[in-house]
Formats: sequence, structure tokens, C-alpha cells
Amino acid sequence: MARLNTPEISVQDLGERLRSDQEFILLDVRESWELTRARWDDARLRLAPLSQIAQRGMEALPEDSEIVVVCHHGIRSAQVTNWLLSQGRQNVVSLHGGIEAYALKVDSTVGRY
Repeated sequence: MARLNTPEISVQDLGERLRSDQEFILLDVRESWELTRARWDDARLRLAPLSQIAQRGMEALPEDSEIVVVCHHGIRSAQVTNWLLSQGRQNVVSLHGGIEAYALKVDSTVGRY
């Protein structure tokens, strides 16, 4: 679900990227309780629950890294993507449809909730 021209990546494109050796950050902004229900096991994964982003900030993310922001349905990831872009970050996209769409269309082994 796109929000105000938020740059997005399709679940199919993310699936291809996850199968590759391409370097990027997979930024999961879901809350910790959600991670027990569905998650990726990938070295590129970074966890930053939306409720903690304002407190912790995003300084730990390398400036030159490409970032794919994910959440359950794509709404929170769009919010964080837009916020990162407003902070001057570049190469940031939101996963269209979130991890739910990814589980339905690309990888059924990823849990759904």
C-alpha cells in the first residue's frame, strides 16, 4: 500500500535480492512481539521497532547503505521510509505489502499472523 509517493520495492524483487549476495540493509520496524510470529533469518536484517526509532534514532545505519524497510503490511515501513528520506537519507525503499505479502507471494515458509 503506497503512501504519498513512497518509493517501494515489490515482494518479488526483494525475494530476488535476498537470494543474491547483494549488500543492503533489511530494516524491520515491527515490534518485538511480532518478530516471534514471522521473521527473516538473514545477516542483512536490522531490527528497529517503530516505537523506539524516535528514542534511538538511525545513526547506526551507514550513510551509503541501501535500505529496504519492512513491516507487517507496508504502512509503518512507508512511514519510516518517508521519515528517513526527510532526514536526508537516500536509497531507501519500503516493501510493498509488507512481510504478509512476501509470505503469500514469495516464500510460504515465512510465518503469517
